Amino acid sequence: MATQADLSKMLIIAKEAKELLASADIPQWQNGYPSKETLLADITKQISYVLIVENKIAGFAALLQEPDDNYQHITEGTWDIPENEHYTTIHRIAISSHFRGQHLAETFINHLISISYALGFKQIRVDTHEKNARMRHLIKKAGFNYAGIVYMNNNSADYRNAYQLFLD
Repeated sequence: MATQADLSKMLIIAKEAKELLASADIPQWQNGYPSKETLLADITKQISYVLIVENKIAGFAALLQEPDDNYQHITEGTWDIPENEHYTTIHRIAISSHFRGQHLAETFINHLISISYALGFKQIRVDTHEKNARMRHLIKKAGFNYAGIVYMNNNSADYRNAYQLFLD
């Protein structure tokens, strides 16, 4: 679980992730998102996790444990078992540029899946921009299935590919 003491390192990692996305012409995480306030709110809500490698923060992510408002409406597909609103959502996952190429995002996603299971959740959801091929690959490799398109804050210009995973 992340603490306020981790925030400065998380902000550096977020900046590196924003730069990587921008260099690949991916509009995701641009225009100030995720902000310091967003990351601090995640820490306060105790839904923020850090990945520690070699005693250093190598990455962070949020694991929402309540229904995501952005997932209430889905197009070009459907949630399997849509009435089941007992799910976690992986958001804001980023790995430090100092640890890229070590497959740590895959490891981190698997840890977040394990945490979800330990918390009593059998369904996990995640979304990413259609241009974010790295994340789409990781999501599919972790066993998630494509569900459809969701819109961020009901903005038709800001949409994401949504995925869903069920645990036995």
